[in-house]
Amino acid sequence: MRVHRHVHRHVHLYPRMSASMSACLIGSVAGVRAVAKAKTASTKTASTSSARMTIRAHSAGHGHGEMAAGGGAATAQGGHGHGHGGMMSDRRPGEKKGFVEEMRFVAMKLHTREQAPKEGKAEPAKEAKPMMQWQPTKEGYLRFLVESKAVYDAMEQIVASGASPMYGDFVDTGLERAEVLAADIEWFCQTYQMTAPVADGPGAEYARFLKDLSTTAPPEFICHFYNVYFAHSAGGRMIGRKVSEMILDDKELAFYKWEKPGGLEAQMTRTKAKLNDAAEKWSREEKDRCLEETGKSFELSGKLLRLIA
Repeated sequence: MRVHRHVHRHVHLYPRMSASMSACLIGSVAGVRAVAKAKTASTKTASTSSARMTIRAHSAGHGHGEMAAGGGAATAQGGHGHGHGGMMSDRRPGEKKGFVEEMRFVAMKLHTREQAPKEGKAEPAKEAKPMMQWQPTKEGYLRFLVESKAVYDAMEQIVASGASPMYGDFVDTGLERAEVLAADIEWFCQTYQMTAPVADGPGAEYARFLKDLSTTAPPEFICHFYNVYFAHSAGGRMIGRKVSEMILDDKELAFYKWEKPGGLEAQMTRTKAKLNDAAEKWSREEKDRCLEETGKSFELSGKLLRLIA
């Protein structure tokens, strides 16, 4: 199984919204802005380093499906696709800057050129709906908030569980979203006289997946932890602003605010340092398993976002 990666800035952008979008992480409002930037963006390619930009796992091992870039996201194909054998390159792109940079590198590779003009490599789905044609609904958005809360609840419960010694470092990072989502859901229901649905869809599915994964494969769980929280801090906020403009009379939900001391940037900086410290204790094989989980993270987060419109 291969995951090709190219250098990219750390701004997680969500894949394009479409009725049949195959998978997260994740069409984003950033895609609209990226169209204009793409006209002036550099199109240099790093052909001489292509061998260094490939992760290849040999031999069968436990995994979560082969990842393939396409449709603005990665899809999981098959059952236990990737193994954990010998690796092709001695050094991974971004490795010198720390493991968070490696994760960012892989994630940005799975964006389209529209979403990330300088770094995206995935081909957009032919049926993908441009953001200009995207029509969110209050019902869909409320369901998205409810299902998202199921995921964040699971994340917070997992790191507090002690299932792995490394998880304790990720308790109370300041990035937690479950409490503010509960407040937003209550506001939404009171303001629009709606009833919150039960979380029994893609968020509940993702939560169950994370709970199972966290007990058997901590490095792979950390991939989801990173992608969920850091994607929301960038592309997620842009989607939130767009939805607010379109259906909420510019109301900014608490889901998109970080009000603990230091604000979002300080909390992200501290969490990045903790992620890098945790990965320092991993073998190269464990790090590559974490990176290979990126496609599954995109797939499951993409299912959540399809609820909005």
